[in-house]
Amino acid sequence: MVWAEITKAIRQLLTERDYDSINMGHIAARAGIARNTLYNYAPDKSALVRAVTHRAATPMLDRVAAIGARSADSATDRMLEIIGTVLDACTDQALQVMFRSGSAPLVQEIPKGPDGPFEAVIAEVENVVRDGITRGEFRDVGDVRLAVELLSGMMHAGAVRITRDPATFTETVAAAQGAILASLRKHPDRSDIGHR
Repeated sequence: MVWAEITKAIRQLLTERDYDSINMGHIAARAGIARNTLYNYAPDKSALVRAVTHRAATPMLDRVAAIGARSADSATDRMLEIIGTVLDACTDQALQVMFRSGSAPLVQEIPKGPDGPFEAVIAEVENVVRDGITRGEFRDVGDVRLAVELLSGMMHAGAVRITRDPATFTETVAAAQGAILASLRKHPDRSDIGHR
């Protein structure tokens, strides 16, 4: 219950003020708990927001894993749905802090590798890309990990745009889906793209 109140407090504060102007006292007051109690959950604002962000990302990560596991569906359909799911999650105020201007120090503190919250998304996308290549839906991209890292740059750009202007959500999702699929699909006249 306390985590729910902390998350709600941070979301509300982020709609009212810039991230840098929020302090632990603001969060505690908004959550209705003592400031000292807040330190039982995290040693500072950065750690607290990282924890809230990780908790907010969990439903999205679960959804992406479920989509990736649907091997009866085409790789194309799963990829489209994963893109929509990830960008939809970026409409959550608790996740938007990761895509705001000046968030680079906070992003750098997020665990990388198997313990990182977004590593699970990357792993699922890699699996879908490999499956798409095997099925003949996607071209052979060579280094799948590198290709997915490059595609994640498109997703990041989409998330930043949605964070700046939520009204662009639908067109941003469509553009991200189009760009990502265009980079993965086979092109009859350019089957060797990326291998020259």
